[in-house]
Amino acid sequence: MIIDTLGRLPGYQKLNSHFKKAIAFLGRKDLATLADGRHEIDGDRVYAMVMHPAARPKEGAKLEAHRRYIDIQVVLAGTDNMGWRAVEECRDVEQAYAADKDCMLFRDPVTMWVPISSGMMAIFLPEDAHAPSVGAGILHKVVVKVLVA
Repeated sequence: MIIDTLGRLPGYQKLNSHFKKAIAFLGRKDLATLADGRHEIDGDRVYAMVMHPAARPKEGAKLEAHRRYIDIQVVLAGTDNMGWRAVEECRDVEQAYAADKDCMLFRDPVTMWVPISSGMMAIFLPEDAHAPSVGAGILHKVVVKVLVA
């Protein structure tokens, strides 16, 4: 897991060959006004989901993990208290890995909670289980999915 400000995202370009396109998308001047839903960046290699989820309480928040994609989660409004736990420490599987959704869910407790506020971002690699959209009120987020390979 990497936590930083959105303005420092270009410094992470070397993490993945597809990050350059993700960084360009997240640098758009109209980012905050994009419609909710999927936005194509580079086919299935890089795409973004713009959303306004209702934040949920910590109690009962599920950890999720992905194998094919890295998540770059950017908060545009509100504070998302994102939970984290190393995947190798997760033992209580609620939903086995589903390749079509690139997702697995765990009931294990969160190891740490990190408040990500407007203008910040979190990068979750396949080894990072995470519980996003936790807090209060309505959040405004962009999640860019970046193919691992």
